[in-house]
Amino acid sequence: MTDRRQFAPATERNRGPILSILKDHLPDTGTVLEIASGSGEHAVFFAPALRPLNWQPSNYDPEQLDSVEDWLVHQPSDNLLPAISLDVTKSVWPVETSDYGGGPITAIFNANMIHISPWQACEGLMAGAQRVLPVGGQLFLYGPFKENGQHTAPSNEKFETWLKSLDPDFAVRDIEVVCDEARKNGLEHMADHSMPANNYIHIFKKT
Repeated sequence: MTDRRQFAPATERNRGPILSILKDHLPDTGTVLEIASGSGEHAVFFAPALRPLNWQPSNYDPEQLDSVEDWLVHQPSDNLLPAISLDVTKSVWPVETSDYGGGPITAIFNANMIHISPWQACEGLMAGAQRVLPVGGQLFLYGPFKENGQHTAPSNEKFETWLKSLDPDFAVRDIEVVCDEARKNGLEHMADHSMPANNYIHIFKKT
């Protein structure tokens, strides 16, 4: 049987610090929707540590969706739900349909997506969070960010140059601009936490 798992070296380095923040802020019940689960390594690491919360992985890229599915086979957890295909730019997400059986979404986690996607992905993420989250529900956004239009580290500036070589619409986003988009969708910026390798977690709450 073919093993379709992908491996992201950064995941092993950042998963512990991220989990620490999630444990401090996540609700006690419901389902955490992970937008853009990538390889799936975060999902299989976080879920067992966050019981009784359910963890719902998702991906847009079919090969990454395959990777998540195979990670779930190799490291199953009773609170880890089957991966779903999800395009954040759509006006209805699969978790909003009547046949979704994963329980109420009480939080959203998204890592390393909005800089390696067109800006429309951030717009879709914020609009979807507004639709899906209950009042008081939180969105956790992880990755590199600019502050007041400036990079927080030379390595991030080099990273952005590489991103733009892939696609001119990719970019390390300015957190003030991201917060503006969040506010348009009823999401208030609540906190930020400095993370390894010049990354951050920004936490938003639906008002």
